[in-house]
Amino acid sequence: FNGTMMQYFEWYLPDDGTLWTKVANEANNLSSLGITALWLPPAYKGTSRSDVGYGVYDLYDLGEFNQKGTVRTKYGTKAQYLQTIQAAHAAGMQVYADVVFDHKGGADGTEWVDAVEVNPSDRNQEISGTYQIQAWTKFDFPGRGNTYSSFKWRWYHFDGVDWDESRKLSRIYKFRGIGKAWDWEVDTENGNYDYLMYADLDMDHPEVVTELKNWGKWYVNTTNIDGFRLDAVKHIKFSSFPDWLSYVRSQTGKPLFTVGEYWSYDINKLHNYITKTNGTMSLFDAPLHSKFYTASKSGGAFDMRTLMTNTLMKDQPTLAVTFVDNHDTEPVQALQSWVDPWFKPLAYAFILTRQEGYPCVFYGDYYGIPQYNIPSLKSKIDPLLIARRDYAYGTQHDYLDHSDIIGWTREGVTEKPGSGLAALITDGPGGSKWMYVGKQHAGKVFYDLTGNRSDTVTINSDGWGEFKVNGGSVSVWVP
Repeated sequence: FNGTMMQYFEWYLPDDGTLWTKVANEANNLSSLGITALWLPPAYKGTSRSDVGYGVYDLYDLGEFNQKGTVRTKYGTKAQYLQTIQAAHAAGMQVYADVVFDHKGGADGTEWVDAVEVNPSDRNQEISGTYQIQAWTKFDFPGRGNTYSSFKWRWYHFDGVDWDESRKLSRIYKFRGIGKAWDWEVDTENGNYDYLMYADLDMDHPEVVTELKNWGKWYVNTTNIDGFRLDAVKHIKFSSFPDWLSYVRSQTGKPLFTVGEYWSYDINKLHNYITKTNGTMSLFDAPLHSKFYTASKSGGAFDMRTLMTNTLMKDQPTLAVTFVDNHDTEPVQALQSWVDPWFKPLAYAFILTRQEGYPCVFYGDYYGIPQYNIPSLKSKIDPLLIARRDYAYGTQHDYLDHSDIIGWTREGVTEKPGSGLAALITDGPGGSKWMYVGKQHAGKVFYDLTGNRSDTVTINSDGWGEFKVNGGSVSVWVP
């Protein structure tokens, strides 16, 4: 069967603690459409109840302790989270947990630390002398105490912060002390992109390394999750995750599928990361998303033949997690690059019906984003999910040979009776393309699963058919 992931959250969900319950209620529906894994948002306590999850405060508090003014997280309680994972498993789906190791926020207190200011656009350049700052680096977790872990975080477990409480100054501060330096290797943007936000974890500190390993083992054993989505990996010492994953996989005896978020449109940076991490994880195909975004904004002028050029989908298909949009590319978010709605069905057809990559469907596309009056595309995405579930199997033939209209076919496999398809997308005028679906389909009548076209195509004795598509549209023809 074909694997299909769904990112089951978007940035602007209401802070009502109902997401975990919604997942449990929807599990059977999603599974029946062919969703095989859910990527759920960070489940631990953030800086406040409304934190989306990336301002991580306490990795061990999954909505169980009264901390940061709340027991539950934005999404619910620990009991609801565990029930949700059970419900997903019962429906035949895996669950991936979102892991934020780059930083910690919402500290319980400050400490005086020797620090130096660095140039924000070149973090290797110090632009002040050393002086003492009051840094938010003290994490005691008073609501949890020593339950699950007695580890308390102090300034020396971090590399830097961006706030001096004593002077109320916002700067990028690098800590001074034994062994203190920005971690390496990390992304080279801004000279050294170790520092992103809040209190930046020191991945060279042995106590930090050990505590994160202990937490990983505890988390998998406590929740029974099946894999990870790793946040902001370009800001975290490249060698740290292979070591961490190897430990957690061996300690739990689970393969733990893992996908990292390395946000760069430069394919060479993604290749470098895959090499440095020995292929221990997949990566999101940000360059492909960039292509979708550009194509959607180009009014038909984009050269569709290049849609896969310099993408992970083309270069490293087995390690590519393909997607159209996500919580960071939504309107008003840090990486805003929202693909125009007219192009989304084309993009989803591209990632859901081809053989390359592990596709991820975004909650915000599927259910809509009320905050920005973005409507649900469920009626457009469901037929493409069904195409992936039932038809997108077997040998693939590419017809990526026209600047507007591109197509591909899948011959189908005997284990999936009735499988096979022919897909066409165009960013310009409609038209037709002769494509080969296999002699085994000779005489069969294909129809457009999307409903965009009402005519049919009869396959000739050589296994070819003339398939059509409307302007700025998609058609997925199936027997």
